[in-house]
Amino acid sequence: MPQTVLVAGVSRHLGGAFARRLSRDESIDRIIGVDVVPPRHGIGRAEFMRADIRSPLISRIISGNDVDTVVHMGVIATPRAGGGRATQKEVNVIGTMQLLAACQRADSVTKLVVKSTAGVYGSSPRDPAMFTEDMSAKQMPRSGWARDSVEVEGYVRGLSRRRPDIEITTLRFANVIGPRIRTAFTDHFSLPVIPIPLGYDARLQFVHEDDCVDAIARAVSIPGLGSVNVAGDGIITASQAANLAGRPFVLVPRATTGALTDLAKKFGLIDIGSDQLDFMTFGRGLDTTRMRADLGFEPAYTTRAAYEDYARATKGRVLDRLPFAQPGWSAVQAAEAAMRAVSPAPESEK
Repeated sequence: MPQTVLVAGVSRHLGGAFARRLSRDESIDRIIGVDVVPPRHGIGRAEFMRADIRSPLISRIISGNDVDTVVHMGVIATPRAGGGRATQKEVNVIGTMQLLAACQRADSVTKLVVKSTAGVYGSSPRDPAMFTEDMSAKQMPRSGWARDSVEVEGYVRGLSRRRPDIEITTLRFANVIGPRIRTAFTDHFSLPVIPIPLGYDARLQFVHEDDCVDAIARAVSIPGLGSVNVAGDGIITASQAANLAGRPFVLVPRATTGALTDLAKKFGLIDIGSDQLDFMTFGRGLDTTRMRADLGFEPAYTTRAAYEDYARATKGRVLDRLPFAQPGWSAVQAAEAAMRAVSPAPESEK
């Protein structure tokens, strides 16, 4: 069992939730949480140390505190959260390189758990019904968090070759959803009008935020497993998701979908990239046999139940303020009027 656990990314929602979850395990002597800013939420009995994983300071923290288990939750999912795409990529890729180099140098480190994403499989019309961990993307992610995660996993495999004594588990999560977490995907399904590509109804799979935290805790407590898919049972389609969220949706040509999401970004409502647009078009399915057989984990929420828990927290928030579409309006015009109705007011109007 681990004695001293370091959690990278502890000031983010899931990082803080994981620190609180780990704090309940009395067999763990010490928990160290690191991030570039102090957490605004509770982190249980974890000790916060302000550090940037891009900095050599992270190596001194790991070596100086005899850390034996590192949990990497420091990959930023959206450009806005990282201060822009350039900073996001630097944190995700350069930060991971520094963190793994620190693990390689520290003799005390014997276990690494990495929170990754099923986005590494990409989304394309040539995808299998279900991706197993041994499959690769039919079309590699072109940009954003998914592309960064492909690079992160490459560096993790490099560490496993250089330090075969370190037990490594990489958890590839389906889209994490729930009543408290905010992601590009939850933003998308919180829009007043949800664009869905005409001719497509993507198959979607989710994992509840509580199950995400529990799966990482499980991985910390057992030997390394390599890559493991984590998702709730079943699927729902994009149109079902819109209906469950209580949002009207509009079917638009795929090229127009990008225009609508660009419009939503302009109004500050979402922060979405091309990888999410591909996912909303083609969807993705994960085979979770290894999750049950090797990780020994059974999610408490199915895909539908996880989404319904999210939908209950957001349903009806903006519908009473939606404008009526005028005759002759295009989908983009109707969406723009709806987004203007719910976008944050300028400071002088608040």
